[in-house]
This record gives sequence, structure tokens and C-alpha cells, in this order.
Amino acid sequence: MFVDIHCHLSFPEFDLDRNQVIERLIEEKVHVLVDPGVNVATSKKSIELARNYDFIYANVGLHPHEASQFVEESVFEELETLAKSPKVVAIGEIGLDYHYPDYNEHAQQQAFRQMLRLAHSLDMPVVIHCRDAWVDMLRILNEESHSGMRGVMHCFSGDIVIAKECIRKGFKLSIPGTVTYKNSLLPDVIRQVSLDDLLTETDAPYLAPIPHRGKRNEPAYIPLITGAIARIREIPIEETAKGIAQNTYELFRLSAP
Repeated sequence: MFVDIHCHLSFPEFDLDRNQVIERLIEEKVHVLVDPGVNVATSKKSIELARNYDFIYANVGLHPHEASQFVEESVFEELETLAKSPKVVAIGEIGLDYHYPDYNEHAQQQAFRQMLRLAHSLDMPVVIHCRDAWVDMLRILNEESHSGMRGVMHCFSGDIVIAKECIRKGFKLSIPGTVTYKNSLLPDVIRQVSLDDLLTETDAPYLAPIPHRGKRNEPAYIPLITGAIARIREIPIEETAKGIAQNTYELFRLSAP
């Protein structure tokens, strides 16, 4: 049993063949898929998709790129309403991204704090995007910390020091297809943390694993990612998949099939 905890299956890149993509992921025994929103419109699409399939769940979020300019209070109010919809299991994708030169640091941080507080008020986990912003990310998590804080570092890209700090704060590390890339830091992280701290994702349509790198990613490739983790940890893929599935059920409070 495989899980994809972060897949943008509701994005336009899948509009022409979404049914076939779903057929392939079922054939590959992907039993749980979480589709994250990045703004109000995509959060609505994630919820709509999740309503149509028992094994698909939704997140409601505001990506840092969407928060680079001033965001009206009505946006947060609408996201709060959406977050209370059935099958929404987390607040995300939220976070910080300083990669591109035109980012608005203040706007991103304010939006991130507001979304963290929304998750706290609803007692929901958070799905965090962090790119080139680890210092501010960890500082804000310290300042906004509370006893029930939990979630996942989506598409984790940090080193072992950052990994251990995230785990200490109550977060799991989600491993994407980049684990199969040459010079990835992820194998070193995967060897040094517990299987209990790991999740798997495609981030489809992005970051396809080898041998599909450079092409559109899709959830049927999750076994390639899970298999890479199993080889790194030198344990059977069945054991790896079972452990990661259990982590997924516990984090998102899902009933195991």
C-alpha cells in the first residue's frame, strides 16, 4: 500500500487525462492521495476532487507565491470556511519561499502566521513549503509554537541538522522524487532519522523521479520513491510502505482501510 501525501491532481496539467492518471495510480496500489490547495480557487478544486473519490483528501492553503502581495482579510475568511469542509485534512500548502528575487518577505511571513493560527484554531496539521527560507521558517515556528502543533515539511530539502529540528518541533519529512537525483541530500537524512518521521509524495506534476525526470510527474510513480527510501534504509519496500502509510493515517487522522 502506497501513499502520496502531496499531489496537485486537480491542477490543469491533468485536465486532459485525469481519469487515466487515477486508473494508473490505483493499478500501482496508491491507496491514499492528498491534493493541496495553493489559494482559494485551487482549494475549492481540491475539495471537489476529494468529494468524488473515497481515497482522495484535500488541503486548504495559501502558497507563499500567492501571498507575495497584500492579501485581503476576506481571503483568509474564505479559506477558513473551506477548511471546515468534509475531507479537508490539513492546512496547506503554506510557508515561505525566498527563491525568486521579487518575493515580498513581509507579506509571506504575515500570511504564514495567519495560516498557522488558523490551523491551531481548527486543531489541524499544517503542510509547509520552505525554499531558501529556513532561518525565518524555524524562527516563526518557534514564535507560533503551541502544544498541538504538528504537520509535514512538504518536499523536504534541508540537511540533517534542519531535519532533526523540524522533527523536534513535531513535523514529519515528506520525501519527493528528488531522492532519486544525483547529489541529493535526502539519502543522508533518510539514513539518520526514524521511518516514523517519513512520508512520501510526488508533488505532481512537478519533480518526477528518475527515470521520468523532466516529464510530467504523476502519483503512479510513488512506488519509485518508496523503493528509493527502502534501498537507502536497507529494508523491504513492503515494510517501508506499511510504515509510511501508518504515519500518514496518524498525522491526518485517517482510518486505515
